[in-house]
Amino acid sequence: MKNIYLDHAATTPLSEKAFEAMKPYFSDMFGNANSQHAYGREGAKGVSEARAKIANAIGAKNGEIYFTASGTEADNWAIKGAALEYREKGKHIITSVIEHPAVYTTCKQLEKYGYEVTYLPVDGEGFVSKDDLEAAIREDTILVSIMFANNEIGTIQPIKELCEVAHRHGVLFHTDAVQATGAIRYDVKDLGVDMLSMSAHKFYGPKGVGVLYLRNGLKMEKLITGGEQERAHRGGTTNTPGVVGMAVALEDALSTLEEDAKYVASLRDRFVQKVLAQIDDIYYNGAKDVSKRLPNNANFSFRYIEGESILFSLDLAGICASSGSACSSASLEPSRTLLSIGVPIGTAHGSIRFSFGKHNTVEEVDYTVDELVKTVRRLREMSPLYKK
Repeated sequence: MKNIYLDHAATTPLSEKAFEAMKPYFSDMFGNANSQHAYGREGAKGVSEARAKIANAIGAKNGEIYFTASGTEADNWAIKGAALEYREKGKHIITSVIEHPAVYTTCKQLEKYGYEVTYLPVDGEGFVSKDDLEAAIREDTILVSIMFANNEIGTIQPIKELCEVAHRHGVLFHTDAVQATGAIRYDVKDLGVDMLSMSAHKFYGPKGVGVLYLRNGLKMEKLITGGEQERAHRGGTTNTPGVVGMAVALEDALSTLEEDAKYVASLRDRFVQKVLAQIDDIYYNGAKDVSKRLPNNANFSFRYIEGESILFSLDLAGICASSGSACSSASLEPSRTLLSIGVPIGTAHGSIRFSFGKHNTVEEVDYTVDELVKTVRRLREMSPLYKK
């Protein structure tokens, strides 16, 4: 049986370079990076070097990089930290209807504590309008949080333009760049963002480590207390191996970004063209302009059948894909993102996300298309909704 992994938006395999860099910190250099002895100093040196590498990779200063346990934690810290720190100014937050649950659910939680949240709509390709953002900002608005690139449909937002709108009104801007980092080259100073979240395992780094970029001078309430780690901003023993592995993985990913993105996009485009040519009654979700879409993302909705049934069939054929966000895969509800871009509720249930990586091949793409065509045909023949 073939074993084809097309779920890189959920997680990526750990790169060999990152793995090798992490090994010493599990064994000989195991010391707590906050301990004041030789073992601790070894760990601290590894963390300091990693912080510098990540800062350099995104155009930040070393002191603007704060390590977290995940992209989800970084998102929570950005939103809750800003909400608490600036609550005297106001309690109004703006986000979009297609945010990752790490942002969307956090905003929903804050509503229970007296905060007001405006959820901006998106167009049929998943784009947020800067005019809609402008109209939504109020005197009591304290934060705008718009994701850099959508985890389900791959649409890349015009973050720099949206950030400029927020800053014209003196409002902080955060972006969830978990899917974008490692796939898109960016500079935080050029973007103008005040806060940015990322997660190592999306760019061939280890699981369980992320970063929140906090612009220098920005006051932020702590999310996790109980320790003086991360310059007294985030308590908890530093995950030294993870931090070191994250920095090496990001540096490695960016060193070949354009080459890898071109290759991955060619696989994606081949896949999309073949699927559209061989299967009817489907929606290709997300931005149609490839320059405004993540290079690895292809999201389809298949009419008359359930996405879970497609996934199970593909899995039996040795193909790993996803019905959407890995963080929502256990939910039976249709994708909020797909409903927001206008996919009918029945069709939204029949959606699959294919996300390609640099280790995939043309042969794997063609095999997947063949199996997908057979699967859709077989499932539709069994569906009472399908008119032959």
